[in-house]
Amino acid sequence: MANITAGADQTKEIYMANQITDASFEEDVLQSDVPVLIDFWAPWCGPCRAMGPVIDELAEEFGGQVKIVKMNVDENSATPGKYGIRAIPTLILFKGGEVVDQSTGAVSKSSIKEMITKKAL
Repeated sequence: MANITAGADQTKEIYMANQITDASFEEDVLQSDVPVLIDFWAPWCGPCRAMGPVIDELAEEFGGQVKIVKMNVDENSATPGKYGIRAIPTLILFKGGEVVDQSTGAVSKSSIKEMITKKAL
């Protein structure tokens, strides 16, 4: 009879929403092989901070199916300007380099999941 140890030497990828910049936007979003959800936020924005953990949870749940990223609008103005971001938090969902959906204001985790599953998967 063999002793089998599970878990000790198993690795699991951890997905979190990475920060992107104006400089990395084209490569990270427009050229992505998978759909991308961008959370436009700022550190001083209370609703943005409240949504942060939800965004990270969704990044973990969707793993490699959807790339979930964040862009600080205080440090990056070109991309928010290009996409007409006037209020935060704003979520924009891209598929094949094109905008397929967007939402402004604090929204529930279930609403974001629905957006992703209906428009990106």
